[in-house]
Amino acid sequence: MAARAFYARIRFALFHPILVTMALIIALLHVGGIDYDEYMSGGRVITFFLGPSVVALGLPLYLRLQELKRSAPAMLTAVLFASAVGIVSVVVPALMAGAPQMVVRSLAPKSVTTPIAIVVSESIGGDASLTAAVVVVTGILGAVIGPLVLRLVGVVHPVSFGLAMGAAAHGIGTARALEEGELQGAAAGLGICICGVMTAVLTPPIVGLLLG
Repeated sequence: MAARAFYARIRFALFHPILVTMALIIALLHVGGIDYDEYMSGGRVITFFLGPSVVALGLPLYLRLQELKRSAPAMLTAVLFASAVGIVSVVVPALMAGAPQMVVRSLAPKSVTTPIAIVVSESIGGDASLTAAVVVVTGILGAVIGPLVLRLVGVVHPVSFGLAMGAAAHGIGTARALEEGELQGAAAGLGICICGVMTAVLTPPIVGLLLG
């Protein structure tokens, strides 16, 4: 809560609550001489709630379901393309930069929520730890820069705004969309769900095709 209050005043990307919290935990573990396995013996309780917290995003979606139904075909099409672009936009630059195949495979599912990203990454030969780190970075960048970019290109409609945030920046982006309004949050929650399914389906064939 303190990290959120601080970020609300500063609004600087490097002071995002997730980054601040991570830095504080790492510092405390180092000072206290606590290894990661010992920390996770208690941390697993918190990790368990990651799944239910994603499911809880269905509440604003349920409350705004009738409004979202009107745009269903357009939303499905948009997220389909967004999912494909999200994969290609990181795999191609990574290949051009000469990244090892394991790294490329780990980067591919960067735009979906962590539980899905890890499963997809492992299924195509990626590293779960690297994928988890990239997912967090993607979410933070999306939450910080996403609203600015969307407004710059004229995306102001609540559904479009929320859908883009959820599809590009998963849970962290959805939390940011909820700050804009309930409809934006509902659309972002839908974006997470659809993008997660489509990314799980599209990643193996796209990565396989691009890696040859």
